[in-house]
Amino acid sequence: QAQLVESGGGLVQAGGSLRLSCVASGRTFSTYTMGWFRQAPGKEREFAAAITRSTGTTYYTDSVKGRFTISRDNAKNTVYLQMDSLKPEDTAIYYCAADMYGRGRGWYDKAYGYHYWGQGTQVTVSS
Repeated sequence: QAQLVESGGGLVQAGGSLRLSCVASGRTFSTYTMGWFRQAPGKEREFAAAITRSTGTTYYTDSVKGRFTISRDNAKNTVYLQMDSLKPEDTAIYYCAADMYGRGRGWYDKAYGYHYWGQGTQVTVSS
């Protein structure tokens, strides 16, 4: 069983940048598809970005394409989310998640397809 710990959230002005990190415990991190989801106040949790285990294929929701970049360092058991050109509507709690089956297309944006979740980190973008 993996444990995920996020860090890097904070308060930033619109147009600014943040980099989120998620460190996973265990020895099988490289086999997981890793995702970032976010939940704004009063809204449901939504998919933001994902990266597969093997080819490192990346996926993004349309609202963050061109602004967010997901990457992973398997040697450090860490997945990152670089967030640039932040907007007030990006304000949310950001959650890291791991799919132990390492799936891609058809699964990467489904919260129910992820088996392990972090506790979340708050990102607040002021206008």
